[in-house]
Amino acid sequence: MRRTLLLAALAACCPLLPAHAAVPATAEAARDRAVAELHRLFDEEWERSLRESPETAAYHGDHRYADRWTDMSLEAIARREAAEREALERLRRIDRNLLPPAEQLNYDTFLWLAERAVQRQRFREYLRPVDHQGGVQTADGLAEILPFASAADYRNWIARMEALPVLVGQTTALMREGMAAGSMPPRVLMQRVTGQIAAQVVDDPEASPFYRPFRKMPDGIPAAEQEALRARAREVIATRVVPAYREFGRFFEQEYLPRTRDSIAATDLPDGQAYYDFLAGWYTTTRLTADEIHRIGLEEVARIRAAMEEIRREVGFAGDLKAFFHHLRTDPKFFHSDPERLLEAYQALSKRVDPELVKVFGTIPRLPYGVRPIPDNIAPDTTTAYYQPGAVDGTRAGYYYVNLYKPEARPKWEMLALTLHEAVPGHHFQFARGAELPDLPMFRRTAYFVAYGEGWGLYAERLGYDMGLYDDPYDRMGQLAYDMWRAVRLVVDTGMHAKGWTRQQAIDYFLDNAPKTEQDVVNEIDRYIAWPGQALAYKIGQLRISALREEAARELGPAFDLRAFHDQVLATGSGPLETLEAHVRAWIAAQKRNAG
Repeated sequence: MRRTLLLAALAACCPLLPAHAAVPATAEAARDRAVAELHRLFDEEWERSLRESPETAAYHGDHRYADRWTDMSLEAIARREAAEREALERLRRIDRNLLPPAEQLNYDTFLWLAERAVQRQRFREYLRPVDHQGGVQTADGLAEILPFASAADYRNWIARMEALPVLVGQTTALMREGMAAGSMPPRVLMQRVTGQIAAQVVDDPEASPFYRPFRKMPDGIPAAEQEALRARAREVIATRVVPAYREFGRFFEQEYLPRTRDSIAATDLPDGQAYYDFLAGWYTTTRLTADEIHRIGLEEVARIRAAMEEIRREVGFAGDLKAFFHHLRTDPKFFHSDPERLLEAYQALSKRVDPELVKVFGTIPRLPYGVRPIPDNIAPDTTTAYYQPGAVDGTRAGYYYVNLYKPEARPKWEMLALTLHEAVPGHHFQFARGAELPDLPMFRRTAYFVAYGEGWGLYAERLGYDMGLYDDPYDRMGQLAYDMWRAVRLVVDTGMHAKGWTRQQAIDYFLDNAPKTEQDVVNEIDRYIAWPGQALAYKIGQLRISALREEAARELGPAFDLRAFHDQVLATGSGPLETLEAHVRAWIAAQKRNAG
């Protein structure tokens, strides 16, 4: 990526200008105007994103719009799409060549996002607003990231509940539009949504997931006001929330579910081949084709299987690898007996990792993190764990959410690699470091490029070796299992969406090559069906980061500092992989100059 200093450009076109001369006032003024216009665009688009998506605002710790939902009417969607196109045009009117290098990087990152936001419009994803992983039927989950410290916080939540029928109605309208356009999700996934809607249709308002924040209220709210808020919440749930979901359930069961499609491939959607190609590029931030990604996956699966065979021999297991997988999935010694013990084990493991971080990082982020269970109403249909970033302003810690549903399906040997990925030094480190980069515009501090972010998370699993944590062969098997999991993704995601694989074929391939339990495998395959292309980013990103580490170690020799390398990988904030590569190579070159 071209990074030309303004002074060098001036020197090239005006050779009589001394190297130490000041930038002419007119050029400096033009540069300042360009930078000011660029940041005006950044600031206005950031504010627009918060205003038009109150949920996004809450996610970032901004609660100015805490009494409302995103407007999901077709008219509002059209306005947002027009605003995206206008933002791209505004950016293109700014002369990139006038910007200093740091601002060119900001420009390029915004351009990457803005161009793809406009390209994405053609696929009308909003016509499929619900799937088994989320939608209006799980809107109560927003409470997980909201503050409930004052009476005003509770009144805002009540206002959201009062407005829920409008959101449900808008969602229904979008789904009807999707039916008319033939843009329908797979039936095998949508069958799971029935139970999620049913969980919202309760006889007792206090049993509603929306009532959860009222079960324990802060002592700072007077008792009489607490009771008044609870009474109002019960009334709104009974008269607004439950009837809206009851009507939505009827629509879903009687009209929508019968019209969902039997096929699973993204390529079966309208404009489906172009859609999957777009998603593969969007998530990996590369130009790799589905065939190339499939081939990389097959090569990685073969490599990791060989390493798994070594672990099997090390622990003295007599059977073949398939039998070893069955042993790892079924032997009771590999599982906790109840959800409480599983949660305690995750919490203890997180504290085991924390003091070892200084071995591989020079910069430790300030923001803390905690460990929480995934809410019961979504646990059966979601992944093993996930990370919820803290607020950018530091007012909310990050949280590592772990799935306690069916502890007999949550093996101990996967817990260390999972914790390294989701908490530290994985996603929490990455998000907290990004939020603590004060010189970056807000969109860069909060951006999430999946190949960078999930590539880092998967790479972080391997850092357990550098930190001396993988002292048990079964934990090492867990790391290999997780690495295999992401390699398998390359094969089955492209297999289902580009090569005609069936859902069962993908499940069988996964089970044949990884020891993850069948409960997890089925949930994972269904996730790839619902979220085409996203799962490709993990392994592609990890391979690029690992290659950069090898390149830095080779180029710098004895001067290579692993802690400094990791600090540099996280110093850019989230961005396309090509941006990371350019940054790390510039750092390598600077280190070599300094050493010379």
